[in-house]
Amino acid sequence: MSTTPTLHAEASGNDPGRLEDASRIRVFAILTVIVLFTEVAPVQYTIVAAALQKISPSFPGVGANITWSMIVYGLVGAAASPLIGKMSDIWGKKRMFLACGLFFIVGCGVCALTSSWTLFLLGRALQAIAVATAVIAYGLIRDLLPRRYVPLGMGVTATGLGFSALLGPVLGGWLVDDYSWRAIFWVLLGYTVVMMPLVWFVVPESKLRTSGRLDIAGALLLAAGIGLVLLYIDKGQDWGWARPRAWAWLLAGLVLIAVFGVVERRVSHPVMDVRLLVNPKVSLTLFVALFAAFIIGVQSYAIPYMTQSPESHTAAQMVAGGAIQKAQAAGVKLPPQAVDVALKPGYSYGEGWSLTGYATHIAIWLALLSMVTGALAGAWARKVGPRRPMLLALTVMAATGVGFAVCPFGWVTLLLLALPFGAAIGGYYASAPNLIVEAVPQEQQGVSAGMLAVMQTIGVAVGVAAATAFNHAHPVRAVVAVAGRPNPAVDIPGLYSDRGYELGFWFVAGTTVVALIAALVMRHGRAPATGGTAH
Repeated sequence: MSTTPTLHAEASGNDPGRLEDASRIRVFAILTVIVLFTEVAPVQYTIVAAALQKISPSFPGVGANITWSMIVYGLVGAAASPLIGKMSDIWGKKRMFLACGLFFIVGCGVCALTSSWTLFLLGRALQAIAVATAVIAYGLIRDLLPRRYVPLGMGVTATGLGFSALLGPVLGGWLVDDYSWRAIFWVLLGYTVVMMPLVWFVVPESKLRTSGRLDIAGALLLAAGIGLVLLYIDKGQDWGWARPRAWAWLLAGLVLIAVFGVVERRVSHPVMDVRLLVNPKVSLTLFVALFAAFIIGVQSYAIPYMTQSPESHTAAQMVAGGAIQKAQAAGVKLPPQAVDVALKPGYSYGEGWSLTGYATHIAIWLALLSMVTGALAGAWARKVGPRRPMLLALTVMAATGVGFAVCPFGWVTLLLLALPFGAAIGGYYASAPNLIVEAVPQEQQGVSAGMLAVMQTIGVAVGVAAATAFNHAHPVRAVVAVAGRPNPAVDIPGLYSDRGYELGFWFVAGTTVVALIAALVMRHGRAPATGGTAH
């Protein structure tokens, strides 16, 4: 049976360690360093998700499974965040902040150096530890900042100060296009190394501590169970959805998740506190976070992948060139006019952009709006409560999800839809942590923020896995005819029909509507955000 953690401080006082009397310059210096350090996780996610098409050729045979570099990141982040959130409550938030940075540095080094797909995934798993920096940052802001700055600090932390929003997409495009995708990880490594001493000297340690133990078994059960379910979702098309082998993975995952539920009821300090889960304020917020994150994962993967794909006539020319080279290798000389390629089905997307092209045409504008609206939504929450910004954000996200599904896939249309979507993401990410802060007492901040991070990272991973499954089921195939004699159709690696993307967008638009309905029935978050003073 779970027990309530005991809150204590290393110094006396009613609100020990809070910088109520600090100058505004010091307060914003601390907030700036916290946010810039926390941005290592979202900036790498943004860049790596956009660069998947450039990374994939370095690992032959991986194909569409390249998305597992994102799924593994989400799974490990989901498992690690509540554990590290709890560790930060027990041992110190600043200390664990720096520990996350060390794991991230090692992960970046592994990804930059390896040519092994297995080691690359290991590096991504180590990088995923940095997902927990957001959990720790929320705790630091709540423990350190004057109460009047907490809602704004939450909003700014959720959406960033500009590095991931503005510099990240352009920097990633320049590194990949002018050097290689490995340069991304070297620069992220260097950035983190520079930020570590700034955190050490500028950010004070929180004086608040809670007693408790770590539920490592629960975290492993959760990650393993969800991982097996995602494997079924991702590979079911290849294996056959109804085949016993496929069902075995699904059933094993569901059993592990069920065992996780039993374990969480019995351990004294669970990864997910059952008492919090039965609290409607917390459970509804987590439910909204899970279902809203699906569309965030799909959008961050699909739009850059689509716009960096070659135009359909270019893809046909590439297939024809490959057929001519293959014939020449066999000693047969084929003139180009003897080879005809038909795409069945064809596809309407594909701009053939470099990563820089995607960044300057779409990503930077989406991210800029997200950054601005995150800060505005945090300030708005202080006046009207975080529920109203959340409702507006979910409404816009659902509408743009439908727009992505029904509108043509030209880049101008994608940009016009991405702009309101980016604004909505900022509002969502600012509202969710404020809803949690207003829902729980201070001694439950670490575990509740960890649970929020779990739901968001799982949602992103599920969204990417579902979109990958839809694409797997709708490949673009090429029929090569030589001298009027057609050969059997073959799949073109990395290209999927419009229908695959449409189904993916319809799916996540639906899950966002589910999140919106849950937010509509939500009773809390209607009063002005207080930074937790209600507890």
